[in-house]
Amino acid sequence: MLNPHQLLLLRELARRGTIAAVAEALSYSPSSVSQQLSLLERGTGVALLERTGRRVVLTPAGANLVRRAEVILEHLEAAEAELARSNGVAGPLRLGVYPSAARVLGADLVTALRAAHPRITLWLQEIDPYDASHALRADRLDVALVHAYDGLLPPAAPGVESEPVFTERMLLACPADPAALGWRPSGSGDPVGRWRHAPWILPTPGTLCHTVVTRLCEASGFTADSWHRVDDYDTTLRLVAAGAGVAVVPELSAHPLPPGVTTTPLALNRHTAVAYRGGAAHHPAVTTVVEALGSVLPRLPAPHPPT
Repeated sequence: MLNPHQLLLLRELARRGTIAAVAEALSYSPSSVSQQLSLLERGTGVALLERTGRRVVLTPAGANLVRRAEVILEHLEAAEAELARSNGVAGPLRLGVYPSAARVLGADLVTALRAAHPRITLWLQEIDPYDASHALRADRLDVALVHAYDGLLPPAAPGVESEPVFTERMLLACPADPAALGWRPSGSGDPVGRWRHAPWILPTPGTLCHTVVTRLCEASGFTADSWHRVDDYDTTLRLVAAGAGVAVVPELSAHPLPPGVTTTPLALNRHTAVAYRGGAAHHPAVTTVVEALGSVLPRLPAPHPPT
């Protein structure tokens, strides 16, 4: 009989490449992961892994089992969702939210969920969208708010599905008095290109937000001269107001706008979705978050229906 937990470990090994990475992602010791995978091999009577020194790779049989495991785990998730619906909305709900949404939506979302479903125990975690997919697959989150940009989608994560919930514009934020930067912008009609010689406030390299801003600048024919690396949009906008540079911020994070900052809408949107494990689309944990968002979003100044 196949053990679902062992199948999950095998799937994560196929995804992450090393036993150490699987152990770190799932908060196990490497020896525990290795032991469970050995038990899976003994239980099936088939060699699923090839060990060469410290490296472990899947055999053809192991790769085939991983493909089956994706389907098996999704069906198990659907079965758990069906059982959960019969019990009503109760128990723990582990919700991941990307940082800028946590600041704007977090408190209202918690209030709405608790008011509508007093039997739930809500755990909210601020988490990057890339890490959220891993946390969902590893069963460390039930639901997550994630985002993507026009033309810049994160790599698809097998075993994770999503439902779009709202769209917002990206804005170019600059000092109301450009002289605060020590010079005047060019007369270019390109809202990004006219700031090619300005200092830029960029998110941390390696993040989706950093990539989208640097690509915007490259599309306008220049590389951003970044003097500051900041991920918090409140801090970013205060730096813009202080004349420290210009920045690209999502519309949702630009309310209220600090004095001394003006914004220009760009031809770029950020799309937010509710993500969950495959098979869990009708799980109460997912449907309650979508419903709560539906009650919170109309009170916010920026979001638009998903596109």
